[in-house]
Amino acid sequence: MGVFDSGVGGLTVVREIFRQLPQENVVYFGDTGRFPYGTRSPDAIRHFSLQAANFLLEQKVKLIVVACNTASAQALGFLEKKVETSILGVILPGAKKAVASSRNRRIGIIGTEATVASGSYPEAIAQLDSQVKVFSYPCPLFVALAEEGYLKKKASFLIAQDYLSPLKKLQVDTLILGCTHFPLLKPIIQKVMGPKVTLTDAAESVAGETKELLAQLGLLNQAGAGGKHKFFVSDFPEKFKRLSRSFLRCQLDSVQKIEINRY
Repeated sequence: MGVFDSGVGGLTVVREIFRQLPQENVVYFGDTGRFPYGTRSPDAIRHFSLQAANFLLEQKVKLIVVACNTASAQALGFLEKKVETSILGVILPGAKKAVASSRNRRIGIIGTEATVASGSYPEAIAQLDSQVKVFSYPCPLFVALAEEGYLKKKASFLIAQDYLSPLKKLQVDTLILGCTHFPLLKPIIQKVMGPKVTLTDAAESVAGETKELLAQLGLLNQAGAGGKHKFFVSDFPEKFKRLSRSFLRCQLDSVQKIEINRY
């Protein structure tokens, strides 16, 4: 299967796919040369996403997971019209998980500026439960903090306090980590929000829905030998390998750089 993201954040989704679907082969593309997507225009995000999908299709993938909240929010519908292969995003699985976990029907969402501006999460939540109150805030610096490994720094805690204080005052009981980079900052975010707030991210749900869809399509690999995986980036392969240790919790042996503008 194919998985793409604007950078390394989608590896949090890949990690869960490895756990739930150990027999599947994964081809991953991280658009590290044009990272981040969160500050890009919708047109640019759709263009980049189509290039990523075209590259993955050249690798003969049977399904594509858009493991990027920004691309899922801005480009999923566009891709579904352009690409014949089945495509899954992270927005709806994340929304389902949050609605199921919320007790007071007050849900917070944090993500990139593009994800928050799209309104995709509130729209998905409203379709699931129209009585839920949703509060969305962009937290763009969290992406850089995760990328640079500032996971336990005092500066990260202070930034989190500044970003999250409005959501604390709004008494949300569930907070969607609406960017695949954000799970790395879970300890800091949880400390700021307090133990009574449930933090949710889509990785587990996306992997589960991927498994269900492959089963429905009759495309699940038979259990047995572990899957074979390939990792590609548009730039900075060595940095990607270094960062992958935090996101994937293992060391990658090989990361190949490609010319994504060919697609």
